[in-house]
Amino acid sequence: MPVPILVYHQIAIPPARRAPFRSMAVHPHAFRRQMRLLKRIGFQGLSLREALPYVNGRKTGKVVAITFDDSYANVHENALPVLRECGFTATNFVVANQIGGRNEWDLPLGVAPSPCMDLAQLRDWIAAGNEVGSHTMDHARLPELSTEAAWNQIFLSRMTLEDTIQCEVSAFCFPYGDQLPVHRDLAVEAGYSVATTTSRRRAMKLDDPFGLPRLTIRRNDTWLHFLRKCLVG
Repeated sequence: MPVPILVYHQIAIPPARRAPFRSMAVHPHAFRRQMRLLKRIGFQGLSLREALPYVNGRKTGKVVAITFDDSYANVHENALPVLRECGFTATNFVVANQIGGRNEWDLPLGVAPSPCMDLAQLRDWIAAGNEVGSHTMDHARLPELSTEAAWNQIFLSRMTLEDTIQCEVSAFCFPYGDQLPVHRDLAVEAGYSVATTTSRRRAMKLDDPFGLPRLTIRRNDTWLHFLRKCLVG
């Protein structure tokens, strides 16, 4: 059974119209409605680590994987309580050099500064049963880097996160979905178990575990569009 892997960015009141990437901010009320809807129709929301056996066919069930890119502090504030309320878990892909920092990679594009989770918030996230994954050291576009520099972004981020949070980090997310076959190979070599892209469909048993597709949830998704993504992909 195909498994929807959802990806969110910010869970916050969207910025003013015409702001860059406004669609990436999902209103907290909308996020709560979406999670409650999933629970009402019988889905169990899981971290990527917990959802993998369903993706590869070792388990069966009505599950959806929930992921967040960039580790925004507003995810801790606005999404974590909802996940707890619903009994769901999720994966948070962290930019290792921005723990307690902000979205530096977005600022040249005109995106407003937004803080990232600090160490205390990450520990709270983990204590609630959620997963932390890596999103490189600096939210780098890997195809623009040398192989050595890409390796440093992929491998050192895992080491840095594990040293910082004192937990295993086994999931990786390619920033912007940008990757080449060599980058998948580097993720394998770096010791990850799985990596995600931005291909827009549900994950299936025969998918490369280092190229899993995800479905982006956006500000203007209606409840019907949201359900369609989960049920059809």
